[in-house]
Amino acid sequence: MRPFDYARAADVDTAIATVWRNPGGAFLAGGTTQVDLVRQNVLRPDLLVDINDLPLNRVEDLPDGGLRIGALARMSDVAQAAGVVDRFPLVSQALLLGASAQLRNMASMGGNLCQRVRCGYFRDAVSPCNKREPGSGCAAITGFHRGHAVLGTSDRCIATHPSDVAVALVAVDAVLRTRGPGGERSVPIDDFFLLPGETPQRENPLEHGELITAIEVPAVPVARRSVYLKVRDRASYEFALASVAAAVEIRDGAVADVRLALGGIATKPWRGRWPRRRHGR
Repeated sequence: MRPFDYARAADVDTAIATVWRNPGGAFLAGGTTQVDLVRQNVLRPDLLVDINDLPLNRVEDLPDGGLRIGALARMSDVAQAAGVVDRFPLVSQALLLGASAQLRNMASMGGNLCQRVRCGYFRDAVSPCNKREPGSGCAAITGFHRGHAVLGTSDRCIATHPSDVAVALVAVDAVLRTRGPGGERSVPIDDFFLLPGETPQRENPLEHGELITAIEVPAVPVARRSVYLKVRDRASYEFALASVAAAVEIRDGAVADVRLALGGIATKPWRGRWPRRRHGR
């Protein structure tokens, strides 16, 4: 691990400005993945700006019956929040299956969505990897690739997206609120995760110094009857070999609404969409 500078921000604007002024700067929240990658020399920041003091950790009701989840809310707190458990059980279940209790107590919601891939070739800091060193190649394509993606791949990268809760949030059409040097914007979560294409090093559309401030989950009645299921190599903390976030609403004996997203098999959370005319008795 190489040396880096550390700063602690007291407000959102200061955090953004501090990172933006330093091309090698990055935000630090729970750090459950980021710190490991810094230690392994996979990430080499010049400056880490600690944002844990920012007021972005609340879970609030929206007027439409949805929820606004602060980007710094801890996974464990969100998993137990009454509004999440009652209205979006698939989100609560995905969080509880997503990490060990110790990690859930530290990991932030925004950080979980921005976590880097689990590919061993990315993380060893030596093997060719287009995410870590663009243009160097993808060792996984010709190497050991059990657990890698079968959907959304390119000849540059086949790494599987690692987040569980991202799969559940994609199923219910969550929207990310961000703030950066250019102001505020909203990003539908399905657009937030980018396919590798020719630029696998770019995993999301965040600009340098842009920060996720909240996750807004719209009122989705079908989500009250939903589930998140996960297949993994062991029952304790482990990443998905395959997972599904699913919700179905039956009305008058017919399927009125279906929400389905898949994890563990693609380079991004994979939303399944079907024309309404295919629904029926």
